[in-house]
Amino acid sequence: MASVWARAFLSPEQLTYWGKWLLFAAAVLLAGWMFAAVVRRRVSYIRLGAPAAFTRYRRSGEGSKGGFGAHVFGHRRLLNDIRSGIMHLIYFYGFIVLQFGAADLIWKGLNGGVPLPLPYYGWFAWSQEMTVALVLAAVLYGAFRRYGERLPRLKRGWKPSLVMWFIGSLMLTVLFALAFERLAAEPGAGHVVASRFAPVSEPLARLLESAGVAPQSVAASAGTEIFWWLHLLVLLGFLVYVPQSKHFHLLTAPVNLWFRRSEPPGRLTPLDLEDEEAESFGAGKIEHFTQKQMLDLYACVECGRCTNVCPASGTGKLLSPMHLIVKLRDHLTEKGAAVTSKSPWLPAGLWQKGREPSAHVMGALLPDWEGAATAGKGTTIVPTMAAQAAAWTVRAGTKPEEVGLVGEVMTEEELWACTTCRNCEEQCPVGNEHVDKIIDMRRYLVLMEGKLPADGQRALQNIERQSNPWGLPRAERAAWMAECESKTGIRVPTMTELKRRGDEADVLLWAGSMGAYDMRSRRVLYALVRLLDKAGVRFATLGAEERSSGDTARRIGNELLFQELCRENIETLAKYGVKRIVTACPHTYNTFKNEYPDFGLSPDVVVEHHTELLARLLAEGALRPSHAVDERVTVHDSCYLGRYNGTYEAPRSLLRAIPGVTIEEMERSRANGMCCGAGGGLMWMEEHSGTRVNHARAAQALEVKPTVISSACPYCLTMMEDGLKALSADEKVIARDVAELLADSVFGE
Repeated sequence: MASVWARAFLSPEQLTYWGKWLLFAAAVLLAGWMFAAVVRRRVSYIRLGAPAAFTRYRRSGEGSKGGFGAHVFGHRRLLNDIRSGIMHLIYFYGFIVLQFGAADLIWKGLNGGVPLPLPYYGWFAWSQEMTVALVLAAVLYGAFRRYGERLPRLKRGWKPSLVMWFIGSLMLTVLFALAFERLAAEPGAGHVVASRFAPVSEPLARLLESAGVAPQSVAASAGTEIFWWLHLLVLLGFLVYVPQSKHFHLLTAPVNLWFRRSEPPGRLTPLDLEDEEAESFGAGKIEHFTQKQMLDLYACVECGRCTNVCPASGTGKLLSPMHLIVKLRDHLTEKGAAVTSKSPWLPAGLWQKGREPSAHVMGALLPDWEGAATAGKGTTIVPTMAAQAAAWTVRAGTKPEEVGLVGEVMTEEELWACTTCRNCEEQCPVGNEHVDKIIDMRRYLVLMEGKLPADGQRALQNIERQSNPWGLPRAERAAWMAECESKTGIRVPTMTELKRRGDEADVLLWAGSMGAYDMRSRRVLYALVRLLDKAGVRFATLGAEERSSGDTARRIGNELLFQELCRENIETLAKYGVKRIVTACPHTYNTFKNEYPDFGLSPDVVVEHHTELLARLLAEGALRPSHAVDERVTVHDSCYLGRYNGTYEAPRSLLRAIPGVTIEEMERSRANGMCCGAGGGLMWMEEHSGTRVNHARAAQALEVKPTVISSACPYCLTMMEDGLKALSADEKVIARDVAELLADSVFGE
């Protein structure tokens, strides 16, 4: 009946016009509803997490290199890989530009070819076609990177390739719609731009004409209509697909970057261990993470940059930072759907209700390091990528809410492989944080289940009993002072002695466990003592009152032990009114500077790394390196000095001040320097798969043919020496702290 009335009052042209509008509106409304529903459901999954203290996250970055604008609009971290960065810049700005073209194309299709009333329409059309061509070229290059170059960090298969088909199809449907439109138009039609403004569609139209599509023919009109509808459907399909895929980052990444941390990088959130209402500590379930941590999961691009630089992934361990995020995201999506009874997938979720439950779990599979083509010749992530892809599978009949976060999503093998170096976070273009999630899961393992590797357990017991990882007597902590006086002639006073005679020191020298007990690290400490004495710095030490800083305990996951040591040390520092601390250990430096203030250390206390203090003394003229040290030096950057605290220049400025020293930078240096393998408590734990991280790093250093590998960390020094020995290079190349090299130049030894 309705069709009869419509035919009675509407002409065939009007029926076609309004019918097209109705179909268009129905398609847009359906796609819009599915898009909104999928986004809303994923937001509800994120809200299952613990409320995030968003005040701890900065919401701007005006004018700063690492600001919001630089990351979102400048693609700062994406441009670390210049080719990939430019490709994504074309995608990003291409899509912004092409939204206007899409609106114009759709408007013309709905209104008989009448374009939007835009000024300089010819140049607008030209810019649209050129942008389409650029984006299409970027798609082809992206496919080449994934399937031609076969970059190890990039996944392959139909799912990772789907977006290229979407984007490519969007671009092609635009060009074919414009080309058929040119053929279908009457000569002199005002809505068709001149040939000079159609650099792509005009040649394509002539090609179609030569293939048999006559101008002003039914085929030309049909082609225009077909490709107009195809463009609309692909566009709407892409809209629905985006929030159901890794491309959800188009929406979540800017939000994630807006709320990124304002605190020092990698600073761990304290646990309230006195909370009597807390059911557990750490992250034993996905909902134990904060909502901000969950937002990270949906911001991931799966670009693999994090895994590509991970020292664990590159040396044959199971841990892959990218797969960490992806697996947590999959688990959150599955568990969120189960808890909220809202399917994360549309339209599939409309007819999949009542199906047998299933969930992703991690299988027991280790990387085949020995079978890797480059094993033994350097680093490669290929075995880890393959193992992760094969092990993360769907288990039918398993309810998502019954899957264990630690054990079935993230294995203990993965959690204990992390060196907490933060290179993954430094490379992530969307501001994801990986380390805090690993530490939260370690906290759960250690505090709630009492699980950790035997050698890690031994180190923690020794720290708890004797305040050092070896379990050596506390009474011997001050033994280095007598040896220092014997070797240097300088007597280092204790704070107790100074207080007794009513005197005070300008600087507290924190020896640390390595400086106090390790014979090799003592030599660095003695060089530092001589330099401070030469510069006229009044310094003292705590001697036997010094305790472990607690960094090892905290990174392993024993927050309880860390907080006990932290409060003990703060009380001691307050007792002597310490205003300035210097230490040669970046781990102690980071903990004192960035984490102790959470537990009561006065903000007036200045914490310096020894390279910072020595660089300042050089600038003031208190130290004068005058003796030549003829060495070819490469600098190994400590993660906790560099990526955690941004100090890369101080060690290099010391080396540049030494006559005779030539600095040769490794391929991976500064912010992209590879970890030595000792961070995150791994200094005290053995590696059981692949090759040792420090062996791989020593091999990288040897590539620049140095005579000295310089570091500014006792852990790094130990690991580099061990690596040189393993590679039988210790007779030609030595590892030395920058303070030792500076002392040689100042004192002529």
